[in-house]
Order: sequence, then C-alpha cells, then structure tokens
Amino acid sequence: MKEQGRCLFQQGKCQGKGCEKMKQMWSKGVTGLFVLVFLYASGHLLYIWYDSYENKQTLLEAKAIYSNPHLVQKERGSEGENVFDELQSVNQDIVGWISISDTVIHYPILQSNDNDYYLNRNYKGERTRAGSIFMDYRNHPEEAKHTILYGHHMRDGTMFNELERFTDEAFFYDSHSHFFDTPVGQYTIDVFSVYYTTTDVYYIETDFE
Repeated sequence: MKEQGRCLFQQGKCQGKGCEKMKQMWSKGVTGLFVLVFLYASGHLLYIWYDSYENKQTLLEAKAIYSNPHLVQKERGSEGENVFDELQSVNQDIVGWISISDTVIHYPILQSNDNDYYLNRNYKGERTRAGSIFMDYRNHPEEAKHTILYGHHMRDGTMFNELERFTDEAFFYDSHSHFFDTPVGQYTIDVFSVYYTTTDVYYIETDFE
C-alpha cells in the first residue's frame, strides 16, 4: 500500500517518503537535544571550576594580610597595628581566624546578623558557591563560652571539607596545633570529640549560665 508524500501505516510499520522525513526530523531533534544537554552540563562544570578558582584566589588575598609579618597579632589598645585592623578595613564582619594544622583550613571567620548571608558569600561579600566560614549570629565573639562555626563541605577540598579527617583515629590523635584567633586574643583548639549529627538535633546552644 503506497501513497506519494504521505506516511502510511501497514501492519504496524510506517511506510512512504513522509515517514522517512519524520524519522530524519526525529533523529535531528534527539541529536539537538543531546547537544543542548552537553553544552549546558559543560557550561555548568566550567562555572563550578571558575567559581572555585576565583574563591581560592580571593582567599589568598586574606591570607596574605593575616600572614603579613609587619602586622602583629596583639590585643587592641596595645602599641602596633593589629592584624584584624587591616582585615576589618576590608570587611567589618571579620571577627576571627581559624587554622587547623595538617589541613587547608586557614580562613577568616565572618559574622552577620543572621546565619544565611555568608552561606554563599566570600569574606568580601561577593557571591560564591563556597561561601565563608562564619560564626553563629547569636555568639558574642569576645565573650562566648560556646562558639559555633559553620562552613560548607566543598568537593574541591576547601572550607570545612577536611574536618572529616578527624573521623580517622590516627589523624585525630596525631594532628595538633590548631588555633582560633580573635581581635582580643589567640586560643589553642584541642579537639576532644568528633561526631556526625542531623539537623533535628539542637546543637546550637550558644550561651550557658
């Protein structure tokens, strides 16, 4: 059964020149769809890579300030320029610095008036997927007995990704010399407990009587 220019069905099969054109259009459509998906995925991966690169470069600027030998880390009010004076000239929200030995964790600590702002912003307030290490907005940096810090577990190994290494018993006992630095003094961090928790556990008590 044939008819010029039409797509006819006989015994469940498509026949005719019209049917061939339909198959070609369908093939091109599927190919075009795959191309679009590939381009979108490639673009998204490129964005993730570039954002990660930019964030690392930006953090290097903060580390250069913090490690500047001409800026001493001493209490405010004493002679000499405090390193936090320089950091806070960039952003007043910088309230501290955390350093965990044997890891890449060496970052400024930010604090806003909520726990959302620095989820996706760097220490300059610029948008980035990695966000910042930031202190719970209910903490008082100069007097808190229980300081809570937040940070993303980034796949590129940055931010708080390497805290997971403390779940390894050997690393837990062998890694020392961790510091929490603030404008009023520097504190040594002794890791005594590491555990996984869920968001329904109320772990955010920030003040104790």
